[in-house]
Amino acid sequence: MFWKTTRFDIDLTTPQVMGIVNVTPDSFSDGGHHDTLHTALRHCEQLIRDGAHILDIGGESTRPGAPAVSLEDELARVLPLVREALRFGVPISVDTYKPQVMQAVLDAGVDIVNDIWALRQPGAQAVVAAHPSCGVCLMHMHGEPQTMQTLPMTGQALPAVMYFLRQSAQALCAQGVAAQRIVLDPGVGFGKTVAQNFELLAGQAPLLTLGYPLLVGWSRKSSLGAVTGCEVGERMVPSVAAAVLAVERGARVVRVHDVAQTVQALKVWSAAR
Repeated sequence: MFWKTTRFDIDLTTPQVMGIVNVTPDSFSDGGHHDTLHTALRHCEQLIRDGAHILDIGGESTRPGAPAVSLEDELARVLPLVREALRFGVPISVDTYKPQVMQAVLDAGVDIVNDIWALRQPGAQAVVAAHPSCGVCLMHMHGEPQTMQTLPMTGQALPAVMYFLRQSAQALCAQGVAAQRIVLDPGVGFGKTVAQNFELLAGQAPLLTLGYPLLVGWSRKSSLGAVTGCEVGERMVPSVAAAVLAVERGARVVRVHDVAQTVQALKVWSAAR
């Protein structure tokens, strides 16, 4: 199983660890830690030393209630880092929903577009469809970041998530995008209750029947705090446990802050198989 991207065919027979690089002042876990080019580059290098297979760069916080960032500010945060990070020899993903940002980073040579809106913003689908080979991650989100946790989903999450992701992938394939370029993300924490998030983890297997690899992001999420009592900065162990459980249930990519610890845990998981 491979994920076709701009420069790399990523081998998903081995679980891939995607390291998070937030160049934002207000992300829920590490906002302001890497918001200069120098500190962000050093963080990228450290994540690669820690074993990250993919880097995911984001210039706008998607934490619940986060304010929108202007196009100009997002480009100013992301583009200089992307241009430097592309030389590190690993796939580079950019976490954005703005089609103008997608176009700019793809023009720079980025490998993957990771979109919490699943290309629903006007023009986003066309940007990805026009590119000959970039990878794309389509995520389920109920509502939008400003209100998603004050007005979360009701009922069972899995059927709604499956329907949405199936429709999103089919729509993109209808635009000529090869299925091998698409990965799906159930959107842990994006408009879902604690119970619904754990429903998706416990019942993750049916998502595999959609026929696409799964990318899952549990890292430091509030649902982990809800069941452990841990504050954001104390959630490394719960995050690693959730990542391993997601992989055990079929996820092929896990998006994490704590790369070294996740890589080590997955080595134990692999040895035990």
